[in-house]
Amino acid sequence: MSNPRRNVRIFVGLVFLAAVATGIYYVFLYKPEKKAGILLEHSGQSFKKEGELTFIDGESGNEIVTIDIEKAETAEEQEIGLMYRRNMEESQGMLFIGKEEEEKGFWMKNTYIALDIIYVNAAREIVSIGKYAKPHSTESIRSGAPAQYVVEVVAGFCDKYGIGVGDKISF
Repeated sequence: MSNPRRNVRIFVGLVFLAAVATGIYYVFLYKPEKKAGILLEHSGQSFKKEGELTFIDGESGNEIVTIDIEKAETAEEQEIGLMYRRNMEESQGMLFIGKEEEEKGFWMKNTYIALDIIYVNAAREIVSIGKYAKPHSTESIRSGAPAQYVVEVVAGFCDKYGIGVGDKISF
């Protein structure tokens, strides 16, 4: 026969343990301010110029156009990229710096700006371009070839300046 008082004590004890475990998690492990800080920094409030990047014609070696860039070097910066940004000037872009050359894929989840996604190999030569990437899409835009760098610019940029596969970047 079951003892109702005993069952209530067990239930109360389990609820208490769950509350303690939750408290420990939030006090020692949960660090929302770190991710929130990155999200605020990248929320489109202001572009943070961290360098310049020049597109170079692959045949002639002539400069095509130079833009200001913001760099995404850490895993967290690369995970967020241009998410949550509401606008970006044509003269601006984001440079993702990979540790190694490999096939890459990007998506547009939580990205409000239509983009051209430019994949660049270790020799800094453009290997493919995902033009007019649709905002908020979860479809992966693949590089189709090994790439170490990715440059994101506003959609239509590559068509406007005639940037294509075989052209190069310098930063």
